[in-house]
Amino acid sequence: MNKKLAAALSGGAVLVLALSGCGGDDGNEKLDSWAKQVCDAVQPQAKKIESANAAIQKETSDNSTPEDVQKTDAQAFQDMSDAYKAIGSAVDKAGAPDVENGEKKQQDAVKELNSISASYASLKKQVDGLDTKDQGKFADGLKDIATELDKLSKSGNDALRNLEEGEVGQAMARQPSCKAATASAGATQS
Repeated sequence: MNKKLAAALSGGAVLVLALSGCGGDDGNEKLDSWAKQVCDAVQPQAKKIESANAAIQKETSDNSTPEDVQKTDAQAFQDMSDAYKAIGSAVDKAGAPDVENGEKKQQDAVKELNSISASYASLKKQVDGLDTKDQGKFADGLKDIATELDKLSKSGNDALRNLEEGEVGQAMARQPSCKAATASAGATQS
């Protein structure tokens, strides 16, 4: 059962990937500076999300006790919630990128990141509330959480994609820290 959870979760890493575009090389200093600030802040959070994903993947073997699964998943969801909140704060702190509709794009992305953070916090509460004494109930609870996760990995990120269109994505692609975040997060997509 937990394998479904792991599969749903690996979709979560895609959200961070959205935060690292790829593109041309026509520099705009203001935009490059904005991209560097965001990418430098995103990189450690991308690693945190990747580690949380890895922990859940590792704990999904069928011989794990419900208590172990609960503890690992709760911690992973907390880490993901914190990471998305931190990315939201970084985008907020960086201010609007120097592009058309930059302010709206930035605000939408921050709102979306905070919403993703809240969703993971709510999943943590759900995991904490699961009955580990009853294997059947526990498995059913995990199934519900996997469904929520699946929705979460498919939803959102429109604002993030929107933020990274065009010049912003190109500026981010020039940042070594964004390249590193993409490379490491991409490796987990197996």
